[in-house]
Amino acid sequence: MRSLAVSYVRVAGVERISPRMLRITFSGDALASLMEDRPDQQMKLCFPRRGQDVPRLPEPHAEDAYGMRWYEAYLAIPEPERPLMRSFTVRSYDPGPGLMAVDFVLHDGGGPATRWACAAGPGDVVGMVGPSSAYARPLPGTEGLLLAGDASALPAIGTILESLPAGARATVCVEVADAAEEQRFDSAAEVTVRWVHRDRGESLLDAVRSAALPEGSAAAWLAGEAGTVRALRRHLVEERGLPRSAVEFSGYWRRALTQDDAPTEEDLAWARERAAEA
Repeated sequence: MRSLAVSYVRVAGVERISPRMLRITFSGDALASLMEDRPDQQMKLCFPRRGQDVPRLPEPHAEDAYGMRWYEAYLAIPEPERPLMRSFTVRSYDPGPGLMAVDFVLHDGGGPATRWACAAGPGDVVGMVGPSSAYARPLPGTEGLLLAGDASALPAIGTILESLPAGARATVCVEVADAAEEQRFDSAAEVTVRWVHRDRGESLLDAVRSAALPEGSAAAWLAGEAGTVRALRRHLVEERGLPRSAVEFSGYWRRALTQDDAPTEEDLAWARERAAEA
């Protein structure tokens, strides 16, 4: 068991791909050994505090693949110096020049990741924890797949669709602020996309309720705001009859809470359920 992957990455380029999303490309000496050939690679970025050029990170411990000892050392850093850590999905990796792309949703109100991304320029440094195969959860094995999520799920949805083979079928429901946030997906699979626009009063839950599941054995992948993901999963399992094992789900963020806030009882219950199904 190898230790948790902790490294520094440097901004190589910034591209605005929609009014509310930035694509930031990173380079780093460790990227070649960390990237894997699979979709939905999740990791954490650590942003420097005010007055820091480079975030302060503890060293990884040997035989600590799940990062518990590292996280204890991270919490032991005095809060004014402790980097602000947020979760992201690797949007793409180009092994030739060794570049990793990460998409940042620019949230209203501007949290630490949004503020950093809006000011980022070539040469800026952040810390990276992961990606780690210890947390990899394979997609349900099926020819028909429902993908549903909000804007925060767009990077993962893009990588999943790009990985699907010819002959697969996917129905995609994505909630975004408005039509300007729509993206184009490339896939060898047969893909149907329903864009859900908040400015028109549309909701992701309503879109999934009205969506036709792919024919044959269907499975689902859900991600986004935790409360919405829970409601989507209940609908698919209790009302549409999908087996629990056929629904992969992840709450990327919590309304009115950040990753710095303690988990709620509902968060803990959900984590236990995910662990039991792993």
